[in-house]
Amino acid sequence: MEVDFLLIGQGIAGTVLSYRLIKSGKSVLVIDQAAANNSSRVAAGLFNPITGRKMVKTWQADRLFPVIKPLYGELERLLEKKLIYDKNIYRPFFSIEEQNEWMGKSCDAEVQDYLEAVRTQPLCEEVADPYGGIMLKNSGYLDINTLLDGYSSWLADNGQLKRDHFDEGMLEHREGKWHYQGTKASAIVFCSGLGAAKSSYFDWLPFAPVKGEILEMESDFTPAEIINRGVFRITMPDGRIRVGSTYSWHDLDQGPTERGKEEILERLEKIVPGQAGKLLSHRVGIRPATKDRKPFLGKHPAAESVYIFNGFGAKGVSLVPYYSKIMLGLMLEGSEPEKDVNISRFFKYI
Repeated sequence: MEVDFLLIGQGIAGTVLSYRLIKSGKSVLVIDQAAANNSSRVAAGLFNPITGRKMVKTWQADRLFPVIKPLYGELERLLEKKLIYDKNIYRPFFSIEEQNEWMGKSCDAEVQDYLEAVRTQPLCEEVADPYGGIMLKNSGYLDINTLLDGYSSWLADNGQLKRDHFDEGMLEHREGKWHYQGTKASAIVFCSGLGAAKSSYFDWLPFAPVKGEILEMESDFTPAEIINRGVFRITMPDGRIRVGSTYSWHDLDQGPTERGKEEILERLEKIVPGQAGKLLSHRVGIRPATKDRKPFLGKHPAAESVYIFNGFGAKGVSLVPYYSKIMLGLMLEGSEPEKDVNISRFFKYI
């Protein structure tokens, strides 16, 4: 079998990049073990334009958000599955000062595309928001597991998926091609999350893995809006409640922890007192974050036709649609990504 691109990993990054390559007329083979996509499969899939404790606009939001729904909408139509859920995100104020600040910001053109309303009254009796909050638009979540499973089946049906562990020791470069277990490829792309940190080609990149724990609950309080302040609380289509997430740079080898569960529940109690409900599951994923919190896009400085598309951390759902277009420009046209995300920013560490 001969292909243009061999992609390692079919998480969010590998899924979207391979789709764009195929759409551009290129042949691909994706090598993936579904069990290895832990960070993608555990992630809540939020796309949230106003984030963080200080409630600021997401980095590069004006580039990222116009691409999110169109791209995942294409994949919905391809796979004939519901993937994208448009949901307002409600972020309660913690003080009258925050309320005043956002009353002033509400006329700012910088946030107009993302701000549905500034509320000065509580949303409902179940939410602890005496000062009101901001209601966001152009937000929601992606059903990541349905996407990964559906796209995996689609690739397999078209002979473009190898469900197997990737063994870099079996990879050879000869006569201008990459050879791997009977497949010849013109180029290889590492989309394998933290797996790429173990690759001899990219072990010099400063990955900074982050552990995240998520709970699933059963509760009588099932609002249409996503409540998000300190933790997110999402009502899923089947009525379950998903709550998270922790951010830990320690205990990466441990599974779900009692400390992580208690941290989530304590934060949840602050925004929806008495509405935790019954615990159904407690899961953990290790996100492929980076030291400077910017993704890794680029071509290896020495090895021929070896690329990386990786390091999207907790915001992969938002980042990957836009940056996959940038990556495509590099792979097909030689257009270098901007310095902020280009791995050339770390060449001095090789």
